Amino acid sequence: MAWPRVRLVITADDFGYCPRRDEGIVEAFLAGAVTSASLLVNGAAAESAAELARRHQIPTGLHANLSEGRPMGPARRGASSLLSPEGFFLGKMGFREAVAAGDVALSQVREELEAQLSRFQELLGGNPTHVDGHQHVHVLPGVCQVFAEALQAHGVRFTRLPLERGIGSCTWLEAPARAFACAVAHDARAAAGPFSRRGLRIYSP
Repeated sequence: MAWPRVRLVITADDFGYCPRRDEGIVEAFLAGAVTSASLLVNGAAAESAAELARRHQIPTGLHANLSEGRPMGPARRGASSLLSPEGFFLGKMGFREAVAAGDVALSQVREELEAQLSRFQELLGGNPTHVDGHQHVHVLPGVCQVFAEALQAHGVRFTRLPLERGIGSCTWLEAPARAFACAVAHDARAAAGPFSRRGLRIYSP
């Protein structure tokens, strides 16, 4: 019996974070070690990374960022549930805690996702091949529904489901890292339904 064909996708995240990281991503792509990249459009090197993607024809998606750096959308012009008083996103754990407490306005999440999708289109001239979330923000409760709606509206069909089975038994991970990975896997299982209902095709680590 023939085995079904499986497509292996290896995506390098954080494209556009800084020039040295971007150089490594390009080298890995040219060597065949990765098959695509995910661009941080609010990254310090986003414009040069977009140029590298065009030059080397790297399949590029959007690395939607709601947790690090400054926003691209309306939030940058005033107070927002997504930001600290200093105007930065709330951080890896700060954003998760704010979502869990019900302190994040999902309408503002949608506005920021739309702004980042628009910026991606400006930089690369078309839709991303896929969209995933920086620090897995896209699978958080509530956020995952808004995320799926935005992707469907823009005709993006692929996203990542960060569901690493057996992560809880990885005793070599330090306790905080293991707890975070388990929380992400729990959220990913719950996000699979909203993603599927919006017609998204998912790939897993």
